[in-house]
Amino acid sequence: MHRTPAAGPPGPSPAAPGTGTASAPARHPRALEPVTAILIVLLSVLGALIGIVLITSLGVSPNTAVIGALVAMLVGRIPVGALVKMRSLHRQNLVQSAISGSTFAAANSLMTPIAVPFALGRTDLVWPMLGGATIGLAVDSWVLYRVFDSKLLPATNAWPAGIAAAETIKAGDSGGKKAVVLGASAVVGLLGALMKIPTSAAGVAFLGNVWALLMFGIGLLVAQYAPTLLDVNLSAEYVPHGLMIGAGLVALAQAGMLMRNRGGSKQQAGAADAADDGTPELTVGSTRLRRGLLEGVVLFTAGAVVVAITGGLIGGMSVPGLIGWVLLAGAAALVHQLIVGLAAMHSGWFPAFAVTLIVLIVGLFLDIPTVPLALLVGYTASTGPAFADLGYDFKAGWLLRRDAVPWQPYEMAGRREQYIAQVLGFAVALGVVALAWHAFFTDGKVPPVSKVYVTTITSGLDPHTMTTLLLWAIPGALIQLIGGSSRQLGVLLATGLLVATANAGWMVLGALAVRYGYTRWRRRGVRTAEERIRRDEQSDNDMSLVGAGLIAGSSLNDISKLTKAF
Repeated sequence: MHRTPAAGPPGPSPAAPGTGTASAPARHPRALEPVTAILIVLLSVLGALIGIVLITSLGVSPNTAVIGALVAMLVGRIPVGALVKMRSLHRQNLVQSAISGSTFAAANSLMTPIAVPFALGRTDLVWPMLGGATIGLAVDSWVLYRVFDSKLLPATNAWPAGIAAAETIKAGDSGGKKAVVLGASAVVGLLGALMKIPTSAAGVAFLGNVWALLMFGIGLLVAQYAPTLLDVNLSAEYVPHGLMIGAGLVALAQAGMLMRNRGGSKQQAGAADAADDGTPELTVGSTRLRRGLLEGVVLFTAGAVVVAITGGLIGGMSVPGLIGWVLLAGAAALVHQLIVGLAAMHSGWFPAFAVTLIVLIVGLFLDIPTVPLALLVGYTASTGPAFADLGYDFKAGWLLRRDAVPWQPYEMAGRREQYIAQVLGFAVALGVVALAWHAFFTDGKVPPVSKVYVTTITSGLDPHTMTTLLLWAIPGALIQLIGGSSRQLGVLLATGLLVATANAGWMVLGALAVRYGYTRWRRRGVRTAEERIRRDEQSDNDMSLVGAGLIAGSSLNDISKLTKAF
């Protein structure tokens, strides 16, 4: 498995109170401390509003983590009483976790699902759908909290936006050369994004798994040039969706394999679970992974029951049909969550819209009636984005805490506080959406993706579509099987085909070439294996900083789109 620059368990360092990454206080700062909590609430309101405005006007949801980190840094520089506490990198991490969580929760997990029944003309189902979406959001984040840094979703994998947030926080604290490199890269990323160049794609390529990103770049290029060279629109023919179905099914089977306990040893409480499979650098072993995913199945299914009851499906469907709907909704929510999370972990993009569309197509094939299908689509759409975003934030915290001594207790405490911060951000997002949705929707500001879902539901299924999906599922499954669970080649190829951002493929492949060339250049004159490893680590660190800056600059451009939205 490719390791990012921060891979592996932390080495020993002096345990002394401080705010930098080389040391950590004996107790991790708490999310509910008065100053931190107040800042979390205020910035979460801002993040939720940004998310709602952009998703309803432009159809995008920006990553506001870098904005939250910058604001927390500025507050920490105010020499007034308790505000000085915000100089702590770990408190800044809590704040950036909350604002990014509130942004994605408001835009993707809440506003988009409730827009589906509204666009269908069933305004009476908006509130039941909001309740179901809230359950989906809550379970989504809980499952990620339970299984992050397992063999399925290891912290050592890319999670690109998390690296960008962590490097921004560290550079703001330490200054010096790192701050200059990060700042210069951010300027390049911002300028490129302003000129419609997908600089974030290059940033991701400097950070992630080479093989996974190679397939992602190939998918992007094929999607870009197939209409002109092959005279075929792959998305319109549902080719990427078929590939994703095949790759997704194999990915689920691979996840099931990772859930097995191969260690054969008895599980002990707490930290011992991390070593149950012989991988001590992981904080979550196979037992907790298995329990976390099973909890997800049960909770998602229970949430589907709530949606069925509040949405009036009882009485409108036969008992077997209702049972089938509930089971399908619970399974679809978990599948959607995992595929979106795996894609985000490796590439920094998550194909939430496309995977939800696959669920919709399956529902059409099963001849599910219009209203139950709309609720199924909305419930499924509520999962995934928050799962991916929390993974980014946990990655950032993992990087900031990796030199703490003792490491594992501090890491687990920090992760718990990040989860609490995000839950607080989710609560704020729910309040903002509950107050704002009616004004936005009645003004015609409905998320574009929700309109696409409704149009697809009302127009029905082309008889040839399912044949195409099943046909292309075969190569998708084979590619995913060949790559294995650590590379996710099939999922990433399908993601590239579905994202289809113009010129992003060239940026990914070009950055991979630069990364390879720089690594080879750093190896010049090396004569021993130990020296080669050291040089490669230095190369990865340099590339990580540049990639983080490019992603941070692109994120700033996303926020600047507010002016266009207004």
